Order: sequence, then structure tokens, then C-alpha cells
Amino acid sequence: MASYITVDSGTTNTRISLVTDGVILDTLKFGVPASGEGTRRERLSGLLKDGIAALLNRNRTSAEEICRILACGMITSEIGLIELDHIKAPCGIRELAEHLYETTIKEISDIPFVFIRGIKYVSDDRIDMMRGEETEIYGISESPKENSLYVLPGSHSKLIYMDRENRISEFSTELTGEMIHAIANHTILSGVIDLKQAAEDGEYLQKGYLYCKEHGMNAALFNVRPLKRHAGATDAQAFSFFIGALLAPEIDNIIKSPAERIVIGGKPQLKEPTFLLLKMNSAKQIEKVSAGIAEHATVYGAIRIYESAASR
Repeated sequence: MASYITVDSGTTNTRISLVTDGVILDTLKFGVPASGEGTRRERLSGLLKDGIAALLNRNRTSAEEICRILACGMITSEIGLIELDHIKAPCGIRELAEHLYETTIKEISDIPFVFIRGIKYVSDDRIDMMRGEETEIYGISESPKENSLYVLPGSHSKLIYMDRENRISEFSTELTGEMIHAIANHTILSGVIDLKQAAEDGEYLQKGYLYCKEHGMNAALFNVRPLKRHAGATDAQAFSFFIGALLAPEIDNIIKSPAERIVIGGKPQLKEPTFLLLKMNSAKQIEKVSAGIAEHATVYGAIRIYESAASR
């Protein structure tokens, strides 16, 4: 019986899970305060120490029963615990397994940590990087299919291409999620856009998408206010128009890609409208990752990568 603790650490939130034989028994989520006593690393260390102890205590599990703490995401960056270099693409599960970094951090736990490195893409005119999404990809599928584009919407949405060897060959990052929150909270649209809404009105998603394509994003976003204030659009309709406009460049990049198959994971708030817009505007094969797999993909991916290394 193999038991692990997994750590998925983002820019804002960190999630730790207790897993036994592939079953997620418990999960804790916390944010690291931007300020407070000590450095950010010290605050993160303290929260991880307390979180791991709480997971073990409330599930009546001893530290000796845990094989490893498997960690991915921004925890391997300059704002995490240990800064590690990225692996250069193309990179698959084999390369990720070969470059795992194992150490014990006594101030947090006696259980050894295993850190999964991020990936970088470098070309003559562009450089991009990811930390965490590489693990998510191999949680969605142990063997991602070739000629596929994996779309992971989020704060920093990723468009990830897989090659014939099931490796991440190329990817690009969009600032979509951050733009949604920044524009909704810090522009004239504050008070007009309700981020608690779901962008699932296909008609208004399409209207926002097409308006952006014809008039540009700035004009499309401004149009949300008169649409709501003077044209009688509901909160859900206004939000769908807003998301359709913001997603338009990303949707067009996906449509223009050479990939024949599109797989959409990530969080529901952006996964659903991305799926709807692609179904309405593309003849490609479009698939959605199930909610259960998408939510826990980094957990499954971290274990697959580690066990791939252990089996060599």
C-alpha cells in the first residue's frame, strides 16, 4: 500500500492532499499571505508544516506510513521552497522523472520531499515556461495523444502541444484569468461584471466573441456596460459576453493550431465557455476533461511521474 502527500503550489493558493493507493483521502487548501512575519518562504514553510500535521492527524496516519511528499508548481520557483531550473522542451514523463529533486526539509517534516521541475520552451523569437501544468498534463492522461493540443484555462492559461512521443513539445501562455479579475475589479466594469456568474449562455458568449473579432477587444469590453445598463442584458448574459470577448484571441489561436484534437481541462469557470466557443466555431475534435479528473490532475500526475522514476 503506497501513501503520499502531494503539494500543488500556485502563485496564490497551495493545495495538499493525502493519497493512499490512488485514492485521495483528504485535501487542504490555503493561501500564503503577501506580508507578515518572516519571508514568504518562511510563511509557506510554516503553513506546510501545520497543514501536513493536520492531514495526518485527522486521518489517523503516521508520518512513517507516507512514502514521499510530492511537490510541483511554484514551490520550485523563487517564491517557493527551493528554486530549481526548468527542463527544456520537448519533455515527457521520462524526462520529468529523470530530473526529480529529492531532499528532506527538517523544519517542515521528516518525510522526504520530491520536487517536480517545470518546463521551458525556447525558440529564436520566444521563450515561455510552466510550473505545475506539466504535472497536470500527465494527471489528465498517462499517455497524452499525439497531434493534440491540451488547453488548461486558469490565471495563466496554457496551450500545450504533444508530439509523437507523448512529450510536451511546445506551449504558450495567456494571461486570461488575471485579465478577467483585473478588468472586472479595477475598471469601469467594476459593479457591472459579477464574477460569481457562470459564462454558459452560448448566444452571448458568441456575441462577445464575434464583437471582439470585428471591433477589437477594447471596444468589446466597453460594450459590456451599455449592454447591461441600457440594453437590458441579465447578469449572466453580460458576463457571458464579457468572457466571450476576453477569450476571443485565445480561441482564435486554438482554431489556427495544426492540432486535430483539442482537450480542455482546467477550472470550470473557463473550461465550459472555452468548450462552447470552440464547438460553435471550430470543426476540430473537441473534448472536455471530466470535472473529477481535472480537479485532481496534479495529484495523479505527481504520483505517475514519481512512480515512473521508481520503476526504472
